[in-house]
Order: sequence, then C-alpha cells, then structure tokens
Amino acid sequence: MSSLAPCLEAFFSRRLGQQRQASPNTVAAYRDTFRMLLVFVHDRTGKAPSRLLLEDLDADVVGAFLEHIEKDRGNGVRTRNARLAAIHSFFKHAAYLHPEHAALIQRVLSIPAKRCQRSLVSFLDRDELQAVLAAPDRSTLLGRRDHALLLLAVQTGLRVAELTRLRRQDVHLDDARYLRCLGKGRKERSLPLSRQTAAALRVWLSERGGGPEDVLFPSHRGGRLSSDAVQHLVARHVVVASGRCPSLKGKQVTPHVLRHTSAMNLLQSGVDIATIALWLGHEEIRT
Repeated sequence: MSSLAPCLEAFFSRRLGQQRQASPNTVAAYRDTFRMLLVFVHDRTGKAPSRLLLEDLDADVVGAFLEHIEKDRGNGVRTRNARLAAIHSFFKHAAYLHPEHAALIQRVLSIPAKRCQRSLVSFLDRDELQAVLAAPDRSTLLGRRDHALLLLAVQTGLRVAELTRLRRQDVHLDDARYLRCLGKGRKERSLPLSRQTAAALRVWLSERGGGPEDVLFPSHRGGRLSSDAVQHLVARHVVVASGRCPSLKGKQVTPHVLRHTSAMNLLQSGVDIATIALWLGHEEIRT
C-alpha cells in the first residue's frame, strides 16, 4: 500500500516547484483540481485525505470525478480536460515513485481527453480597436493608466498574467524601445515597442513614479492588478467604445481578444507564423 500524501507533496514541491518551475497560475490550477478531487473522494468513500492511498485514485474514481465535474458542477469540456491534464501530470510523476502500481497508473493515463468544438478566433478590427483605445478618460490618472495598459496589451499580445506582473524595470525606452516579460514556464522574452506605445508609457511612468521593482500598472490602492480587475477594466471601456463603434455591441471582448488582435495585426502586416509564435510565447506554431 502506498500513501497518497507524500507522493502528492513531492509532486507539488519537487516536480512542479523545482523541476518544472511551473508558474503560480499552473500551480494554483493543479492545486484546485486536487482539492476538488480529494473532496469528491471523501464524499464518496468517507476517507479523509490524510488516509487516502494511491490505490484509492484508480481509473474508475477518476472517471467518476470527471463525470461529476461535467454533470454536477456544470463545467464544460475544456474545464474537464484541464482537470484531467493535471491528474495525468501527477500520475506520470507517480509512475517513477511507485512502479509497483504501474498497471493502475497506466489505466488512469489511458483516460482520454474529450473532443470539443473550437470556436473561431475573435479579434478587433481597426475601427473597433481605435474605439477601445480612445475609451479611457485621459484627463484622469487612472484613464492614462488604462490607455497605456490597453495600448501595450494590443501591441505586444501579452497574456493577462504577464501584463500584471510587469515592473517598471521591465520597460526600456531609450534608443532600443522594448520590454522584457516572464511568460509561461518562466520563459523570458523581449518585445519591441512602437513609438506610440513608448510615448504612452513615458507619460505614464513620469506620473506613476516609484522604484524599479514596483509594478508597472498598479491598482488604485497601489498593489498589483488582479486578472479579474483587468477583465473588468477591458469590459468597462468596451461599453464606452460601443457608443462610438456599434459593431462592438454584443461582442464579447476579453483581455485574450486583445491578444488575438495583436496576432492578427502581425499576420496582416506580413509577419510569418513562426515569428508570431515566438512573439506570443507559444512553444508550438500550430497554437
């Protein structure tokens, strides 16, 4: 019999933390998956998480958990597949620690992801983009912050987490205008800045003040913006922009749509797919 607790602890501390150097978002997503799984198993068997064995998480239990996610919690196929990916990652790690359970582990790893319909990539056209960028009230400090943030997001295609982690020292506005960001898997990349984006950032940095380690776009309380705050920020300005650009009405615009817009602008400018993949921080071109 193999206790689950030490294997699970080794997965989070050594595998994710030290070996893979997983991002905080990945660790949090995997943590939430196993928190839900442990609650599910407890409700089903009455066993406390500290008493669980690796054998308690066999393919039948994992399959029932995935069905619970879809039917009882009402989650979609993408969420179900994301939870399964976290479980698969753990069992791949467990295979090296507990080869005596190779058959059990193989059955769990054989659980397939479900096929899901891929939605069309949504992005903003030129008029929609200009309306969104013009929406922030630049007579206010927060309006100038939001304008610089939106402009930077559209020009660079940064993910929300990458955008909110930026610090003052990551922005370079001398002769070589660029910024450095830490992306998925703690991979660093540098992105050039246009004259327009650099000009907006100069204005913002002169007002923002602070030291090199301070976040580039702080909240009104001075801390780091959350992903939800950026989502709300974008949605609020889209509502204003829809008054000038009717095509925005009823269109769901998220921070990720700004990322798509950046990719489409690069594509329409003749940039090859391989370069766009590097620009956005994708490991695979097909993504």
